[in-house]
Amino acid sequence: MQYRTLGRTGIQVSPFALGAMMLGTDGRIGNGDEQDSIRIVHRALDAGINLIDTADRYSQGGSEELVGKALKGRRDHVVLATKFHGPMGDDPNQQGNSRRWIMQAVEGSLRRLQTDHIDLYQAHRPDDTVDVEETLSALTDLVRSGKVRAIGSSDFPASMQVEAQWTSERRGLERFRTEQPTYSILNRGIEREVLPTAERYGMGTLVWSPLAGGMLTGRFRKGQDSDLARVRMFQHNSDERRIDAVEQVVALSEDTGIPMTHLAMAFAIAHPGVTSALIGPRSMEQLDDLLAGSEVALSDEVLDRIDAIVPPGTDVGRLDQQYNPPAVLRPELRRRPAAQRPATATA
Repeated sequence: MQYRTLGRTGIQVSPFALGAMMLGTDGRIGNGDEQDSIRIVHRALDAGINLIDTADRYSQGGSEELVGKALKGRRDHVVLATKFHGPMGDDPNQQGNSRRWIMQAVEGSLRRLQTDHIDLYQAHRPDDTVDVEETLSALTDLVRSGKVRAIGSSDFPASMQVEAQWTSERRGLERFRTEQPTYSILNRGIEREVLPTAERYGMGTLVWSPLAGGMLTGRFRKGQDSDLARVRMFQHNSDERRIDAVEQVVALSEDTGIPMTHLAMAFAIAHPGVTSALIGPRSMEQLDDLLAGSEVALSDEVLDRIDAIVPPGTDVGRLDQQYNPPAVLRPELRRRPAAQRPATATA
């Protein structure tokens, strides 16, 4: 593989990165076979992938534990990334981006990963209850202590990225060096602001779900209700527009002779603002299929045809896992109090 520099960190990473969310997890949604999961990690490393990404909340630590076991004897040759933020228990303080939780969370991750340092420690989602300065201050202390080498964010809107960069500059704190947003043929919204902002600040970008939650594997087709029902377990927004777009990508795949998965991955890593795309195989068969397309490069003609299916900077539907800001989720932030509304308002 031809390695790429992760932002301005000087760290060299493979254009395909191994996402471990589906490894060492409940067999209903991932690979529940520990030994098979370890073999998948080893196969990825042997193929040249050197970046592994996980998170503490994946199977409540199960994914990190699996990765820790798989990296015994190989840790020094891997760029190891994990994330904090998601709930890790019933205690309301066992989650979020506060200093209190970050300092606890990192110790748990280090223990489960069986390592003394994390190469890239990422805030899994924004936290509107915490001043970003507190988060960056805590992460700066972890970098200076040697427990973390670089810090990053995931699913942060462009405006939050700018705020974080300015805060780091004003306060002399470590900067977010990476951003991890979703990106695929079906979800191109980050081309509008997130990717240009990341490029402006010299950030590396690790994109997740380049196969659009499985929609771009070619296995889920219009009219195949049983298969689509499985996708909808994770994507309640798999509406007809999204399914119609997939059918057009299927036609493009057939015209060009490029398998769907190879087409989707090649598209994701073709953008100059994308450093690596995360693959999340559940089986060795899936991993081998993705690895077989690691050298595929798309022509301008094929990229133009993709632009015609899903225009640049737009999304066709969205993944349920994507971040929704409080202004969208909380009605009280979108509606004036009833007492402030005109008395003549109608239903």
